[in-house]
Amino acid sequence: MSSLDRDQHDVDIDLAQLFRAVWARKGRILAGTALVGVLAFVGASSISPSYKGDAKLLIEPREPSFSASGASSATVEPLPDELNIASQVQLLQSVDLIKQVARELKLSELAEFDPDSTPSAITDFLVLFGLQSNPLDLPPEERVIKAFKEKVNVYQVDKSRVIGIEFTSKDPKLAAAVPNAMMDVYRSLQSGAKLDSNSDAVRWLETEIANLREKVREAEQKVAEYRSSAGLMSLGSDQSSFSGKQLSDISTELARVRSERASAEATADNLRASIKAGKSTETLDAIARSESIQRLKATESQIRAQISDLSTRLLDGHPQMKALRAQLVGIREQVQAESLKVAASLENEAAVARERETQLLAQMNTLKADSAQAGEDEVGLKSLEREATAQRQLLETYLARYREASSRLDKNSSPADARVISTAIEPQEPTFPKVLPITIVAALATLILSAVGIMLAELFSGRALRQPATSVLHATRRDEDEDEEVTEVVVEAPSARRDDAIPASLLNVAPDDELVEEMQQVVTEDIDTAGTAEEADEFSVGSVADYLTEQQARIAFAISPSGDDGSIGTVALARELADRGHWTVIVDMTGSACPTRFMATRRDLPGITDLLTGEAAFADCIHPDRQSSADIVPQGNADIRQAMRGADRLAMIVDALADVYDTVLVECGPANAEGVARLSRNGRHEIILSAPDPQADELAAIMVAFEDVGYTDLVLLSVKTPPQRHARDAA
Repeated sequence: MSSLDRDQHDVDIDLAQLFRAVWARKGRILAGTALVGVLAFVGASSISPSYKGDAKLLIEPREPSFSASGASSATVEPLPDELNIASQVQLLQSVDLIKQVARELKLSELAEFDPDSTPSAITDFLVLFGLQSNPLDLPPEERVIKAFKEKVNVYQVDKSRVIGIEFTSKDPKLAAAVPNAMMDVYRSLQSGAKLDSNSDAVRWLETEIANLREKVREAEQKVAEYRSSAGLMSLGSDQSSFSGKQLSDISTELARVRSERASAEATADNLRASIKAGKSTETLDAIARSESIQRLKATESQIRAQISDLSTRLLDGHPQMKALRAQLVGIREQVQAESLKVAASLENEAAVARERETQLLAQMNTLKADSAQAGEDEVGLKSLEREATAQRQLLETYLARYREASSRLDKNSSPADARVISTAIEPQEPTFPKVLPITIVAALATLILSAVGIMLAELFSGRALRQPATSVLHATRRDEDEDEEVTEVVVEAPSARRDDAIPASLLNVAPDDELVEEMQQVVTEDIDTAGTAEEADEFSVGSVADYLTEQQARIAFAISPSGDDGSIGTVALARELADRGHWTVIVDMTGSACPTRFMATRRDLPGITDLLTGEAAFADCIHPDRQSSADIVPQGNADIRQAMRGADRLAMIVDALADVYDTVLVECGPANAEGVARLSRNGRHEIILSAPDPQADELAAIMVAFEDVGYTDLVLLSVKTPPQRHARDAA
């Protein structure tokens, strides 16, 4: 099947024709642009200029940190929220505020704010026929308010508590005066509202304070009368009654007496036990405090010293020594007698303490009964005291608020909760119209629209559309039934990437001009029979292309047993698929680089061998076909033997290409079945046998070889080359 049979071809937009059409009408375009620019300039200049003034307010609490009495403010006002700011925006646009500003600035006397006072003829006509209400029916003040609202814009600055006020006027002084007057009136209204609130609070507090004072006096009087009737004496301390104070004192005294009694009894018992056991009593505290015992101890020490002194000169039987020892024995007896007296004294103290303890217990029991009765009486007293305390605290609170509100009755003591952060100044330049920008925009719009209009006219008329030129690739084949040579013609659409954009003088390898001339000559002679022959041949380029399209084959390996003649058929198949709108790429795995010579613009372009050896990037190895929209991965410049060491990477490369292209053709040249199986990794790919002169025995051997490696279905592509080419190759 020949691509000459296709009735429809893609058309290209001739950009050069579009620009030529625009350039041919440049005079009219420039004239129209200049005219529109002049009209825009004159029209914008004739419009009365408008000026815009802008002022800004910050909404924040402005209460004083301290009241007039010097006390810290009881509460801290929260910052205004979004709803509060929105409410203030509406307040600034309120009718009362606008009326006050209009009265202060005498806006009703300006024609700008009452344009309906002098209606135009069109307005009179519409009013006459009832199409519009008479604007003079409205009061002048309402007409001023209506015009004022059309000129003012109050807005909240995004993500802030700032309110902006914009006003547009034909008078620049008025454009600045109105926003400033609005801020002054707003702050005055806010301050006045605070003064009114403080005045109302003062009047209400005066009445409440008078009532509370009477209630506090009555509550305190009830407390005093109840205390007197119940006999509850106030001691001015934490104790609530006199009996309670006495009970506390007796409890303290009882604990002290019990401690003294226990201490005296323990000391007396210890002293008697030491005397009875013959132990020394000198270390006991009671003995150490006795003066008589201490004097006897001093005398005993002196006698012992005399005995020690005389023992060096006298014998123990000497009368003087005996007298001294007799004195020492007498003193010891006196010390023991005095110790017994001390013990008796301690026992007497313990007895007195026991008696005192008995008396205190009796008094405590009596006071307990009195204290219980006093506690019952204090319940009522505390209730009255709580009531009096609550009334007193409320009175003190009201007095503090009254003093604070009274201190803010002055006009300057209650500032508005707003602060001016930017006053409006008289604008120097009008906001509308901007004469120069309007003129430039109008002129540019006219220029662009004129050019676009001319281009659209060229496209719709078809003058900017062109049919793509065609290049012809032919091959001859031998009809199996008639044993005659017929010509197959493949018509290929050009690509913007072909060598029509690249001068032939810049190519390292020029196209085969003789072969192209031979092919053109054959096509001229056999053009009438080419289509019929191709339609009848199921092994032609068109038939194989139809088969690959129907099978939606993404990857196909082409085998050319005869060498370059078969590779030319694979090139024709790639171009046929590209002409049908399939994005096709052919990978040149041949040793002779026939597809590279036939399709690439230069022989030395990087290709598959450079990619397998890692010497070039993937994108640098894909190049456009000279005569179609197909692409080619050339043979490359790297050493073939070294590249074949990385042949295992070919499957990965082909899969990557299949993810991008519709069809990937791998031209393997005269490769054997085992080599193709290794390159394809026995994938489920199409195997194309490109043989110009297929012989039955040769085809059978090839099919058996491929069946041995797992491929049972082979697609036969039979494309013959011109006889002239065979003769030239043989020469």
